[in-house]
Amino acid sequence: MIGVIDYGAGNLGSVMNALQRLGCEGRFVKGPEEIAGGKGPGAKAPYEKLLFPGDGHFATAMTSLEKSGYAEALREWIRADKPFLGICIGLQLLFDSSEEGASIRGLGLIPGTVKRFPGRKVPQIGWNQTQARPGSKLFRGLSENSFFYYIHSYYTAPDDDSVTAAWAEYYVRYCSVVERGALAAVQFHPEKSGVLGLKLLENWIYAS
Repeated sequence: MIGVIDYGAGNLGSVMNALQRLGCEGRFVKGPEEIAGGKGPGAKAPYEKLLFPGDGHFATAMTSLEKSGYAEALREWIRADKPFLGICIGLQLLFDSSEEGASIRGLGLIPGTVKRFPGRKVPQIGWNQTQARPGSKLFRGLSENSFFYYIHSYYTAPDDDSVTAAWAEYYVRYCSVVERGALAAVQFHPEKSGVLGLKLLENWIYAS
């Protein structure tokens, strides 16, 4: 069972449709206690993996997560190295801070910042080539130069580039995918990226 985080925004419908097409059961997480392991002694989380869909404003999303209790539950889940996939804002929130709401701290799980593209044509909207690092688990069976669908005005800049599993270019060369243990996150929208996006999701869902 995959738990899908619903914090009040995000591409929930398209993500659920993609999971169904891949024959995978997904369910909206009902509260942070389900991520933390359920209620009561010996209770266990009902999910094997967590998926955080994209879309949203960094400061607004992070404030919502802190208020609801999801922020600390997500930190605990990811620090325990349980399977997690973030999409778009679900990648950016993993970082320490963002220029999209500089006074709000992120989840702080990947050291680094989120920066605004320096060019005039922002946001980036459309298909862009994504160059994967050899050995990327998400890109298993995919070309190391695949095209995915992007829509974003900000990009991630990790302090340690070893977490970067793929890059893209839009004014600057930037981190498009991170992989670290059971943690994975992508800037593009695999659920909107056709056959290649479904293959990437399948790689994550059925990874051993």
